[in-house]
Amino acid sequence: MKLEHLFTIRADLGTSYPIGAAHGGVRAIAEVTGGAFEGERLRGEVLTPGADWAKVEDGYIELDVRLNLKTDDGAGIYMTYTGILEQNTAAVGALSEAGETQYGDNHFLTQPRFECGDPRYSWLNQVVAIAEGRILPHAVEYRVYACQAG
Repeated sequence: MKLEHLFTIRADLGTSYPIGAAHGGVRAIAEVTGGAFEGERLRGEVLTPGADWAKVEDGYIELDVRLNLKTDDGAGIYMTYTGILEQNTAAVGALSEAGETQYGDNHFLTQPRFECGDPRYSWLNQVVAIAEGRILPHAVEYRVYACQAG
């Protein structure tokens, strides 16, 4: 298997709404208020609405994110992903103090999927992707890769 870099994306985070105890953890919803993405084949902005329906359990945050993207040439892309964010010392410190982590500081991996009706980007509908994340002040950033056979 080979990995092809699709883009790097920054999602700006707004208000977090605690829901409380849920089956198997504690649920909270965090708003995504904007951001940007850029890669060799596509670039653009993160639109609202978007959010993470996260659940905290056993030292990990289970991510459940839905985003609206708009390419710089006007195509709309729906991006969803699930994943895991390990709440180790680096992550907890960054989240509580509006700090940042570096890639590899903790287990922060996601599985993005895409939907796009624009023929210029319909190839995204068949992409199997993985992403590595890091925490930024009031944002998260991911390096998103397409998995290629061979």
